[in-house]
Amino acid sequence: MPCPLEVPEGLMFGKWKYEMPNGSPVFIAFRSSTKKSVQYDDVPDYKDRLSLSENYTLSIKNARISDEKRFVCMLVTEDDVSEEPTIVKVFKQPSQPEILHQADLLETEKLQMLGECVARDSYPEGNVTWYKNGRILQPVEDVVVINLQKIVDKSTGLFTMTSSLQYMPTKEDADAKFSCIVTYYGPSGQKTIQSEPIVFDVHYPTEKVTIQVLSQSRTIKEGDNITLKCSGNGNPPPQEFLFYIPGETEGIRSSDTYVMTDVRRNATGEYKCSLTDKSMMDSTTITVHYLDLQLTPSGEVTKQIGEALPVSCTISSSRNATVFWIKDNTRMQTSPSFSSLQYQDAGNYVCETTLQEVEGLRKRQTLKLIVEGKPQIKMTKKTNTNKMSKTIICHVEGFPKPAVQWTVTGTGSIINKTEETKYVNGKFASKIIIAPEENVTLTCIAENELERTVTSMNVSAISIPEYDEPEDRTDDNSEKVNDQAKLIVGIVVGLLLVALVAGVVYWLYVKKSKTASKHVDKDLGNIEENKKLEENNHKSET
Repeated sequence: MPCPLEVPEGLMFGKWKYEMPNGSPVFIAFRSSTKKSVQYDDVPDYKDRLSLSENYTLSIKNARISDEKRFVCMLVTEDDVSEEPTIVKVFKQPSQPEILHQADLLETEKLQMLGECVARDSYPEGNVTWYKNGRILQPVEDVVVINLQKIVDKSTGLFTMTSSLQYMPTKEDADAKFSCIVTYYGPSGQKTIQSEPIVFDVHYPTEKVTIQVLSQSRTIKEGDNITLKCSGNGNPPPQEFLFYIPGETEGIRSSDTYVMTDVRRNATGEYKCSLTDKSMMDSTTITVHYLDLQLTPSGEVTKQIGEALPVSCTISSSRNATVFWIKDNTRMQTSPSFSSLQYQDAGNYVCETTLQEVEGLRKRQTLKLIVEGKPQIKMTKKTNTNKMSKTIICHVEGFPKPAVQWTVTGTGSIINKTEETKYVNGKFASKIIIAPEENVTLTCIAENELERTVTSMNVSAISIPEYDEPEDRTDDNSEKVNDQAKLIVGIVVGLLLVALVAGVVYWLYVKKSKTASKHVDKDLGNIEENKKLEENNHKSET
């Protein structure tokens, strides 16, 4: 504290004193201007804490609350005594406030002690304010009750502020942050210190129950597992529920989850869950998708050529299904239908169906169709263009594939040098080339597991001209034959129509002739002549 006075000429000494509350002075320090010596009075409160400089500035170490006094600087000359006071104010920043005796939990609709905010060692005394989510909590009767206490330590003179908060929480306070702030005064003015925020566990009753279907996919199909989860919006959440399953009248007590494994289509329906006291309930509808396929017939089926085979692929599903047929790994455009089985109808058929909206729901069944037939033989012959040989062909149909053997009738010798075409749709051809020097009869033998078929053909010597038979009639020739048949039928029908018209014309002519004869009889008036005329007419008619 500098001495507020200017040091006068002729100064003898300077002193510092402070004033007691009753106004009486207490001298604490003396300095002589001539001897340059300093003396400190025996005042216990200031022992070893004072120092007085040559310019009479007084310093006090380790400031205390008790140092808040009126100090006076005195400068003394032979003629005068000058005094000037200095008022000392002492400030102490409080510690950071703490929220003590915190509630373990808060219950809604109940006024409870939330905690106490304590700020220690403040001077002068400060003030405590409560905040929720950064906003001041104002006292509200039976909702927000705040009580502030200030205690002074007699030994230090410092204040401790304790503010208790009673609070009636709501459901919305579940994540609210509560804090308190102490406001105090320092040399530069008003300042604040805030506590660490606290979040309390707010308990409130369940007001709504919700049921959920936990599934890895968007849709459920037969064979899947279903997990039902029931939850309440209370805190703490309910731990047990009643689950109601379609077909069951009583609820099934379980934790918050209920698991059904390998579900079937009859699991489709409305599912509910409620609190154990049945006070609240929620429901959801589950559809278990299914897909059935029945192929008739299926597996391996053996039929004879020419027989009929009805085939049906019946689908039963929870939604519209897509059905398609595959034959020998090639997708078919239409469903197979067999009114008269042919060898080309044989193969592996697959009826497959899917539900496109349900992942992984696909069914298929197979039909392995075998068309059997006894060997059928047709032999043809032709003279080759070089006129030096003839080609004899044995056209064979049948399944299983017949084995073919050529022999020469009469001698019984076997012809081994043959050529065969590829076996396709139950048909193939065996061919031999010969140049007979004389007429010969050849025999083609075709044999499979069903039957042995024998056909013979006479072949003239290579030197004898003969009719060359075509190997097979082409489709163009058959179309020409069909056109000729149609033409013949048309001519016959035309002739019949002409004969019918001629008959009608003749009948009309005869009728007209009879009428004319009657008129002639009346004109002549001769009965005999009339009779003759009638006889003549009759003869002419005959």
